[in-house]
Amino acid sequence: MKVVNLKQAILQAWKERWSDYQWAINMKKFFPKGATWDILNLAEALLEQAMIGPSPNPLILSYLKYAISSQFDDFSRDLCVQALLDIMDMFCDRLSCHGKAEECIGLCRALLSALHWLLRCTAASAERLREGLEAGTPAAGEKQLAMCLQRLEKTLSSTKNRALLHIAKLEEASSWTAIEHCLLKLGEILANLSSPQLRSQAEQCGTLITSIPTMLSVHSEQLHKTGFPTVHAVVLLEGTMNLTGETQPLVEQLMMVKRMQHIPTPLFVLEIWKACFVGLIESPEGTGELKWTAFTFLKIPQVLVKLKKYSHGDKDFTEDVSSAFEFLLKLTPLLDKADQRCNCDCTNFLLQECSKQGLLSEASTNNLMAKRKADREHAPQLKSDENANIQPNPGLILRAEPTVTNILKTMDADHSKSPEGLLGVLGHMLSGKSLDLLLAAAAATGKLKSFARKFINLNEFTTHRSEESTKAASVRALLFDISFLMLCHVAQTYGSEVILSESNTGGEVFFFETWMQTCMPEEGKILNPDHPCFRPDSTKVESLVALLNNSSEIKLVQMKWHEACLNISAAILEILNAWENGVLAFESIQKITDNIKGKVCSLAVCAVAWLVAHVRMLGLDEREKSLQMIRQLAGPLYSENTLQFYNERVVIMSSILEHMCADVLQQTATQIKFPSTGMDTMPYWNLLPPKRPIKEVLTDIFAKVLEKGWVDSRSIHIFDTLLHMGGVYWLCNNLIKELLKETRKEHTLRAVELLYSIFCLDMQQVTLVLLGHILPGLLTDSSKWHSLMDPPGTALAKLAVWCALSSYSSHKGQASSRQKKRQREDIEDYISLFPLDDMQPSKLMRLLSSNEEDANILSSPTDRSMSSNLSASQLHTVNMRDPLNRVLANLFLLISSILGSRTAGPHTQFAQWFMEGCVDCLEQGGRGSILQFMPFTTVSELVKVSAMSSPKVVLAITDLSLPLGRQVAAKAIAAL
Repeated sequence: MKVVNLKQAILQAWKERWSDYQWAINMKKFFPKGATWDILNLAEALLEQAMIGPSPNPLILSYLKYAISSQFDDFSRDLCVQALLDIMDMFCDRLSCHGKAEECIGLCRALLSALHWLLRCTAASAERLREGLEAGTPAAGEKQLAMCLQRLEKTLSSTKNRALLHIAKLEEASSWTAIEHCLLKLGEILANLSSPQLRSQAEQCGTLITSIPTMLSVHSEQLHKTGFPTVHAVVLLEGTMNLTGETQPLVEQLMMVKRMQHIPTPLFVLEIWKACFVGLIESPEGTGELKWTAFTFLKIPQVLVKLKKYSHGDKDFTEDVSSAFEFLLKLTPLLDKADQRCNCDCTNFLLQECSKQGLLSEASTNNLMAKRKADREHAPQLKSDENANIQPNPGLILRAEPTVTNILKTMDADHSKSPEGLLGVLGHMLSGKSLDLLLAAAAATGKLKSFARKFINLNEFTTHRSEESTKAASVRALLFDISFLMLCHVAQTYGSEVILSESNTGGEVFFFETWMQTCMPEEGKILNPDHPCFRPDSTKVESLVALLNNSSEIKLVQMKWHEACLNISAAILEILNAWENGVLAFESIQKITDNIKGKVCSLAVCAVAWLVAHVRMLGLDEREKSLQMIRQLAGPLYSENTLQFYNERVVIMSSILEHMCADVLQQTATQIKFPSTGMDTMPYWNLLPPKRPIKEVLTDIFAKVLEKGWVDSRSIHIFDTLLHMGGVYWLCNNLIKELLKETRKEHTLRAVELLYSIFCLDMQQVTLVLLGHILPGLLTDSSKWHSLMDPPGTALAKLAVWCALSSYSSHKGQASSRQKKRQREDIEDYISLFPLDDMQPSKLMRLLSSNEEDANILSSPTDRSMSSNLSASQLHTVNMRDPLNRVLANLFLLISSILGSRTAGPHTQFAQWFMEGCVDCLEQGGRGSILQFMPFTTVSELVKVSAMSSPKVVLAITDLSLPLGRQVAAKAIAAL
């Protein structure tokens, strides 16, 4: 049978519309053995006819695959190879399939097989060319190699083809390994060829192939921007309110912001340093300044060490850090102001610390130090005469860090063996600002919890008495008092969770933990003065009242200080009643309060703790004597008969009492003069203007930060106070309203960055409110759709994506200390809002119109799965009892319904912007991504949108780790 007659017969048969394609495969029985030409012409004829239509049928490709796999390992047969290459030329950039999902996966596999064959053919051609060059006959091999490379280039230059190959690689890992081997072999052969053009062409093809597995992780970085308010605010928020937090959550949050905003690493690191210097300049004197110093010079270098692990290479990261410092050195006014505030060359200290942590090379460090030194010489005199003798805080903090380690070792020793030596160590800690320096250094290096635990153990040790001398009793009293005061100070400065988070593993609850949980006033904690914890054993109370009233001073030997602390509240009630009823005169009250604060200051702290709770329950006209008693307890005792370190202990006591009384004193407009501690102990107290609605305060402060372009420390505290007062829903709802009022694009984009920063105060709860309440309300109410138009609608979509990503990436970790302190309001019962039974429509979904496809046209199980609301999260068996998971699942269900609805409007555009935001911020829509909650049906709806109809988008939004996800992606891409 002649070839031409065979072709004509096939074409004629095709034209007569044979319904059964199987005849084509059966025709091979007519071919004599080895009749390769006939198979080729069969495939070619079918392809020629198929090209009359819009695209080649996948069945045609299967014939080509059959031809390739059956007889074409012999690449020396030039005509056969050329014919196959010609066939590939016809379809390699025009592949598509509108069939079932399984057929689309078949197309991916066939293309992978064709690529493998083409690479083997290219390698064989290159080998022949090399042999021909050696023999002096290069022509034939060179022509075939050029043809192979041309087809490779044509096949791989199509993003659609690379996407299909990406899916095929995940389907058949072994085939991809074979392709990688072929690529290595080809590289070795081509390295010996003299033609630069052929080598360059082959290298380009190799680059395209190796880029297929990572084709989703390439994002263009923002090179036109130099300021990033979100990074600035995240760092400022952490330094101001969460020094004790672990570094890893901060690292992950910063990396999330970097990835979401595509920030280049040098500018990212620069923004971190800028925020640190601003924090140093803004920080209030005293503890606030020490906290910021520890954060900048101890914690942030550790954060950068962890960020280094996320970079592509150590060398690259050190170069980026060096570049960041080069940029920083150009901000001379900022550095000069920080140097003036800290009374030292801050940059020098920072460079030394970064060099010590391996973040900078020695050469870079020396170069940068020299530049800053030269710059400072031209600056105004930074070190004034009056500050010449003051030691700079950065130097003190860096020296305090190893001291913390040594103190922790000392605290591990047996306290009973040398209590006097331990008391000497603690005494030194109390002098000047030593305690706050050590606590700040411990907090910044993650050692504060261990520090607190050791002081709890010490305090507990002092409650166990044995036979003791007067001196031993005095040491025991001092150890009890100092440890108690230190722990109260730590709780007030860094939060009570530092004390309570590491509970005793032995099950025994220590005295201080019990007292702090039940008796210590804190922000947001209301104490009941009639609680049983304030009503201990009545006989012991009577003994204590008698001791305080009759004795000239309290005897130390065998004194049970912890019992006295627990009984003092009931004793104070008895004394207060006696005073109010005229049984005791004011002189007696003075003697009693002097006795209370004369030996151990902790008794006065416990007494005031109860008085604060008691005053809250009284009317304004009933508070006078209670407040007078607090005033008596707050002042120091001027006596020579006090125990060691009395003045130092009184300073800490006064600071503790001032914090305890702040709320009550503000309510009653009462003034109590606490002994001066030489520092502003409550720098961010009383921030809100009196008699002004909090909504006005909110809109005013937001307008100011929007105009300024960044959130400062004071604004952060105001927003935090408003969050406490108004609650999460109130704050979030009102700020979103402010965003939707903006009409200028640059203002809305700036507002998104600032709102994200503010929402970081409690991102988890804000996200639940935003995605579970505010967005569904806007998307399902047609009267509000106009507010979702561009630019505010685009900005809100971006903000929603950022909040969803941040919360989902961190919600399996622990809440930060600043979030744990906040009382949770009942936003709504998420289980009733989004019921667990997927057959039962939720409140949200009842608002949506039905958009079901005709089930009759769906013939395969895969297609039926794809038509339902099934999502990857259900196949991964994600816990849907988790509120955030439910909110995300229902939001994506709502978005899918909007995209498939026959009614279009601004809400449809918003749904598209939201999905675009997800694609822009994510590298892969696989397990662990918020896109796993998206129903598979959304993919087919999205490819109808021009902005989303690209192979990369389909790959990005689909969970390719699942077979069903790959089939969904293959079907969507093959149809493009």
